[in-house]
Amino acid sequence: MIKRLRKNNSILCTTRNYREVNELSKLKKMKLIVIGKHGGTTKPGKLDASLKRSTDLGTIIERFKPDLAISFCSPEASRVAFGLGIRHVAFCDSPHAEAVMKLSIPLVDKLLIPWVIPKKEFAKYGIAQKDIIPYKAIDAAIIVKNAARSKIRKNKEKTILIRVEEEQAAYVQKNNHTIQMIQKISSDLPQYKILILPRYRSQIVKLKKTLGTRVRILGRTIVGSELLQNVDVFVGSGGTMTAESALLGIPTISYNAAPNLVQDYLVRKKLVILESNPNKIILQIEKFLSSDNRSLQKNAQKTLASMKDPYKKLIQTIRK
Repeated sequence: MIKRLRKNNSILCTTRNYREVNELSKLKKMKLIVIGKHGGTTKPGKLDASLKRSTDLGTIIERFKPDLAISFCSPEASRVAFGLGIRHVAFCDSPHAEAVMKLSIPLVDKLLIPWVIPKKEFAKYGIAQKDIIPYKAIDAAIIVKNAARSKIRKNKEKTILIRVEEEQAAYVQKNNHTIQMIQKISSDLPQYKILILPRYRSQIVKLKKTLGTRVRILGRTIVGSELLQNVDVFVGSGGTMTAESALLGIPTISYNAAPNLVQDYLVRKKLVILESNPNKIILQIEKFLSSDNRSLQKNAQKTLASMKDPYKKLIQTIRK
């Protein structure tokens, strides 16, 4: 969307200092202005980081003087845009992120959402339903359509990819047992290649200390859609990468660390299996790896083909 908007507009892109965003932006050759940082896991840390970022962001935005702000329901973007009298269009597929919703939704002018999420899920936070605009896609569909799965495998070894959950978000269920699950999978399925994709450096350190060399822990940021090209089974926590995997037709299991309505849709479409019991996850992995999964792939292709480009909705909203 940024690349397309840049053709006819002057664009200023900002982000906070956040490992995966920073590293992915370099891989994608995107120029971002880094303002502030992620607040970590504690409430005082989140509050302090948000307040400081709002102040610094306000200074830069006032200098840039934009006609419009576009964000993924950023509390700081919402506060700064409102304070400076700038109209604000936001995207969101995460009404379960209650803290972020309360801090952003009431200040947004127009909200674009996946059609699978009822408007009332956002309206309860303080935006009129008439200002909520659905589009017929889930966000992962656009990533997948821009990176169609290659038919040429770089390796023929059966590969399981496990994505570690977003443990620093306020909405994530605490006291999860992800490491124990990974230990169980690695000990019971040693014949397969097991890749672990963490989110934070602290996770990388902890996983290496706990798991040693039994699995391969990916210490550098990788474009998810490219990594998935060589994966036979994906085990995720219910976030965007879980949806990407499902729409690519990869057998996908979610251990449901962050339950959400997009994931519920994919479960209903039989593209994602929910399972938190490690023994049952292992049985499901073995079942997937002993099948050709052609019906799953056809289902994913059909589901993906039915989805539209939300960029058109964005342009319509901007023009109105």
